[in-house]
Amino acid sequence: MELIGTNISLKLFNESDWPLALHLSTDPTLMKHVYDPFTEQEARAKFEAKLSPWTKDSETWLSLSINGNKTGEKLGSIGLKITNPDACIAEIGFMLKTSAQGKGYGFEALCLIRDYAFNTLTLNKLCATCASQNMGSYKLLEKAGFTREGQLKHNAFIGGEFIDDYLYGLCQQDR
Repeated sequence: MELIGTNISLKLFNESDWPLALHLSTDPTLMKHVYDPFTEQEARAKFEAKLSPWTKDSETWLSLSINGNKTGEKLGSIGLKITNPDACIAEIGFMLKTSAQGKGYGFEALCLIRDYAFNTLTLNKLCATCASQNMGSYKLLEKAGFTREGQLKHNAFIGGEFIDDYLYGLCQQDR
């Protein structure tokens, strides 16, 4: 599977994505609003799970690398996981290398996976959770049409602190 946009393409994770996955999951700056950085062993276990074949009935994430069309550079990752098959709802998540942030790649990736989710998978709703301090992520979600639906107080514990999360949603009929 490959989703091709103007500047980027999304490709199923494969073994060649290991250096990207290791970088994204162990970099303290990137993980600041997500989790405490993983060890290499933890990162490898999470990565291995992302290599599993995926179908709409899978209980795992559809994991895709974000790749620059001109350079082939691996810029980040994006994925979705069906969280409520009966209501056709999926959670989405994304992460970009610092060098790829602020250049429109995240927005294009989010739009590609959003359109795939609604048009191909015929999902009803997409949801996302992000730290209330992660302005880059929530501004990107809002730009892509997501609406803030709530806030969860002290929903995560990262870096020795309790973190509030925002909940975002986008229904197929509202896009």
